[in-house]
Amino acid sequence: MPAQPDRSSLPIAVYILGLSVFALGTSEFMLSGILQPLARDLNVSIPQAGLLVSAFAIGMVVGAPVLAAATLRLPRRTTLIALLAVFGLGQVAGALAPSYGVLFVSRIVSALACAGFWAVGAAVAVSLVPVTARARAMAVMVGGLSIANIAGVPAGALLGQHAGWRAAFWAVAGLAAIGLVGVIALVPRTAVPTGEDRPQLRRELTIYKDKQVWLALTATALNGAAVFALFSYLSPLLTDTAGLAESWVPTVLALFGVGALTGTFIGGRIADAHLFGTLFGGIAASTVVLAVLALTAHSPVAAIALSLMLGVTAFTTAPALNARMFNVANAAPTLAGATTTAAFNIGNTLGPWLGGLAIGAGWGYPSVAWTGAALAAAAVITTALAFRLHRATNQSRLIASSVTPAAQTTATAQPAETAEAVRTAKATGAAGHH
Repeated sequence: MPAQPDRSSLPIAVYILGLSVFALGTSEFMLSGILQPLARDLNVSIPQAGLLVSAFAIGMVVGAPVLAAATLRLPRRTTLIALLAVFGLGQVAGALAPSYGVLFVSRIVSALACAGFWAVGAAVAVSLVPVTARARAMAVMVGGLSIANIAGVPAGALLGQHAGWRAAFWAVAGLAAIGLVGVIALVPRTAVPTGEDRPQLRRELTIYKDKQVWLALTATALNGAAVFALFSYLSPLLTDTAGLAESWVPTVLALFGVGALTGTFIGGRIADAHLFGTLFGGIAASTVVLAVLALTAHSPVAAIALSLMLGVTAFTTAPALNARMFNVANAAPTLAGATTTAAFNIGNTLGPWLGGLAIGAGWGYPSVAWTGAALAAAAVITTALAFRLHRATNQSRLIASSVTPAAQTTATAQPAETAEAVRTAKATGAAGHH
């Protein structure tokens, strides 16, 4: 078994990319903590404000596969600089937005840049380290997203409550500027893959003929929708239904982030040996948590505790959902990660929309938890169909890496290569927001 590389072997450029992802993740999720002041200031309803979450997700859905394909032949460092600059300008536009419509457009533009940065940044991160350190490099990037949930989102909520919601956008713009300076100064130029390593888009598109790819995509989207149906409206549920003061919102969001980080760790440890078991267990647990939350939403203690538990259950499935997509999309080293990102964000679009419909119908904020429970139950059914097809076909396909075509191997990979494949897929588990 090869020796593990020393921690010092990761170049600082990888951590700069992780810092940039922290800014991206904070922007993507911070609206859940500033939904009420934003809605009041722009004179829109809570469901309309919630659609801003969907706007970002729509940009991610479109941007992930399109920009992954469009930037294949472009210099990666230059692409990262351009995308991070566009993202930062999108935050400035959001902070200055005079109307809801302008803010909506700025969210879509920011999301397109965010999706592109993920697609290119992952390839750059793993190109800067040895093969044996690729999973760890990806873990640093994903760690930026996890820390965004634990620290960035609650901080944005706190800032939005005391300095206005626009201040949160200015803060993210500042983080993006720091990341941009770091990328310019510390991320080296990397060569675009050529020869046998060169991605072939036409070949990769053939994965979409596979039923298992579509089942994996559907399960991923439904799981994301279940979480975001609730998460997008968690702030008003905590204040208007559970009776908590708005000052509690950042704390509960931080607890959700802690749960998410815990769940990602748990899922990463058990998904190797029990992929379908992790999927069934995690999604079924989310279904139960959401249903119980719907029944007990008027209790502050229950609302806080179940928010933490939802973070754990929802993110326990993330490594398994990613690994499953990589397994069935072994012919698409470029599009596998982009497809997973798109699937999660389809869910992130669908969830807030359905939750908003439930609120608009007059069913109250607990209805978003019922909506999430129904979506999670549908994800369990979809996973059961995938498991049945998997058993029927007895297929054992896998991809050696989710990030670079150079690491792709055939389905006859040796056990050591198989372990490396799952470790790489596991490291990208939390990127399910991407």
